[in-house]
Amino acid sequence: MDKTVGVSQRDIHTKAGWRDYYEMTKPNVVLLLLLTALVGMCLSQPGWLAWQPLLAGLFGIGALSASAAVINHVMDRHIDAQMARTFNRPVPKGKVSPKQALIFAFALAFVGYLVLEIWVNRLTALLTLASLVGYAAIYTLYLKRATPQNIVIGGLAGAAPPLLGWTAMTGEVHPHALLLVLIIYTWTPPHFWALAIHREKDYARAKIPMLPVTHGVEYTKLSVLLYTVLLGIVCLLPYLVGMTGVIYLAGSSVLNAVFLYYALKLKYAPQENTAMQTFKFSIVHLMLLFLLLLLDHYFKFVL
Repeated sequence: MDKTVGVSQRDIHTKAGWRDYYEMTKPNVVLLLLLTALVGMCLSQPGWLAWQPLLAGLFGIGALSASAAVINHVMDRHIDAQMARTFNRPVPKGKVSPKQALIFAFALAFVGYLVLEIWVNRLTALLTLASLVGYAAIYTLYLKRATPQNIVIGGLAGAAPPLLGWTAMTGEVHPHALLLVLIIYTWTPPHFWALAIHREKDYARAKIPMLPVTHGVEYTKLSVLLYTVLLGIVCLLPYLVGMTGVIYLAGSSVLNAVFLYYALKLKYAPQENTAMQTFKFSIVHLMLLFLLLLLDHYFKFVL
């Protein structure tokens, strides 16, 4: 095994610090999820938000999302040890034992669920718990190792936060909330497959049936392109159903055009870092898209 991959004896005895536990929660991912949840909260209300479901909802959704991330670290530790991107994570590196990580994960899940159950509503608590199970168990334990369509089938769990934010404020499932879920669900495959192309050798070494490994890089590039086109169509729906106005329409059109440019470049004129550039822009795309939804909503409210 490569010297950069795996766990050394010195690493095993390294005492874990708070930063190791913080890293296991995948804070950047959780923050992006919380942004989409916040937008779901805001779009569910014609005016300003009540502070209790806002704060308690974000805390509970964040805690359960962080718990799912920690469980993912534990379940994927053997895979992570074989990949250059992840071999230095706390669990495969031996800084945090699987038992310690699971105790931490269950504590986060318990506190998060309790907060949602007591200070938000049961629907949000149950839906958030279902998202945790969907990501940590169904996707990580089964789909990721079973099919190259893993990210498509399992993407629903990661797309749920806008719905969770909406239900936290209203206690009900609304078609507009489901439309926000559909946007993230459609965004997920081109986002993740761009990274999978960049890390294709890592996934092959770890024997994970990601699309570039099972169907080849060129097929995956075409899939990224087609899903990016589909994403552009789906992103028009909030405007077409009257959910948003021209601010969102104009901004999302620009964002989708840039995403399409990267997808076309990845397919027809790739350079060494094009896949990673596409992956990085996809994150910016989703973040700005949901900020546009927020801006559009409150601009109409102010007027």
